[in-house]
Amino acid sequence: MTGHEVDRGVKNQLRTLSKENAEGVAQHLVMVAELLDVDAQAALAHAETAVRRAGRVPAAREALGLVAYRLGDWARALGEFRTVRRLSGSNHLLPLMVDCERALGRHDKALELAQSPETSTLAIDDRVELAIVVSGIRRDLGQSDAAVAGLADLSRRISPNRPSAARLYYAYADAKLAVRDVEGAREWFSRAADADHELTTDAAERLDELDGVEVTDLLGDDDELMTDGDLSAADEDDADEDGELDDDDLDDEDLDDADDDDQDDDGDLEEDADDEDDEDDEDDEDDAEDDELDEGDPQTALTEPDRVDGSDSRSDLAPTFLDGRPQTADGDDADDTRSDDEREVDGRRD
Repeated sequence: MTGHEVDRGVKNQLRTLSKENAEGVAQHLVMVAELLDVDAQAALAHAETAVRRAGRVPAAREALGLVAYRLGDWARALGEFRTVRRLSGSNHLLPLMVDCERALGRHDKALELAQSPETSTLAIDDRVELAIVVSGIRRDLGQSDAAVAGLADLSRRISPNRPSAARLYYAYADAKLAVRDVEGAREWFSRAADADHELTTDAAERLDELDGVEVTDLLGDDDELMTDGDLSAADEDDADEDGELDDDDLDDEDLDDADDDDQDDDGDLEEDADDEDDEDDEDDEDDAEDDELDEGDPQTALTEPDRVDGSDSRSDLAPTFLDGRPQTADGDDADDTRSDDEREVDGRRD
């Protein structure tokens, strides 16, 4: 928000502030307008900030009053509207002030304010709003006929294209329904529905009620009824999910394949055992050859350690080698068959 979105009248009011402050207040006022129908509490925070920065600007006080009015804080809204009227000299907030008096239970004071001479200076849409509020006060006081009479003249004279026409027609129809004039109520609810291009009222629904039309929202509940096809699909999904965990869903062929795999595994184990036996035999032959080499070449026995399974890596269970000689688990030398001369040579080497 840049603050330039405010109308020209508000910009003129903000000229009394510094440029920087005026821009900041304008931004807060724009946010009030954006959030008023979405998040009234957030709009209230922006309005209060604008008033703190520009308490003498009528637009800021009006914004705060409108937010308070929307939140139902009638006393605070009435106080802000009075301040705006005093600062600006404008009477355009009189309908809202009368409605605040009504909400506070001060009907006599509300009617007195509504009949003040300043109401004659109101624009047509403001006069419509004031007439609607006064009609509601009359109904609160049990004066239903006066409520109808107060709206009759304006309802017949206003253009259907006026922004306030739909609300006026709706209020007039509601007042007629209160005096049991069903046909008259139906006529004006119909007019309200035709004029309500922005769908600000429920005139169409009220008209359907009078005509005996019942509207059933089949999709209103979160838990919608499932069709047979949906239930079957759901059962199939459950079956698929269970199939991932249960062995019961395997057919006979799958079981046979599994048995074959087990048999293959057993065969592989037997072949592995045979291979191990062959390897053991080969190891025995290698050991015999090593013994022969040991007897023929003592130096080889000192420098070339035996390898486990014929590989270069040593197993955890294989004996460790220190200084090129095989050791037992307790660190003693393995069977030493060397001659005294060989031990002497080896001792000098250590």
